[in-house]
Amino acid sequence: MGVAGELWPVSDVLVYLTGSWRVERTVRDLAADATGTFTGTTEFTAAAGGGLRHFESGSFTWHGTTRPAERTLFFEPDPDAPGAAVVRFGDGRFFHGLDLRTGRHVADHPCSADLYRGEFTVYDAGRWRTVWRVKGPAKDLLLTTDYRRQAGGSSAPDAR
Repeated sequence: MGVAGELWPVSDVLVYLTGSWRVERTVRDLAADATGTFTGTTEFTAAAGGGLRHFESGSFTWHGTTRPAERTLFFEPDPDAPGAAVVRFGDGRFFHGLDLRTGRHVADHPCSADLYRGEFTVYDAGRWRTVWRVKGPAKDLLLTTDYRRQAGGSSAPDAR
């Protein structure tokens, strides 16, 4: 494992992400002073036409009520940056770029009048984190997600 605070460069984000990950997310509504949690898994599998299908499923707890939750994203090779990806929502709309060749990436996604700013950090072959800060007239959120590779969850022994 990498040393705390040390970045772990990834030469090919699609190779690195392929497999099964355990997910733990904290959702903080800063305006309402409320916190929720999501726990589950994310599977990165080959997508029709290339790239990866990201399917996340688990349980989301908010205000003491737990419900099932899931989402689908698509990670495609970035034609302008070998080793990087273009991330799309399940319906094909552009979400953000993702380049982990330095071990860290910052992405912005405007959504109506709100701005989502995501920071992606890779710690080692089996651990990475995203922190999304959402700010605007409709939202004031902080979403922190930790990913840990599940045993046997990589298609490549060295995803660097």
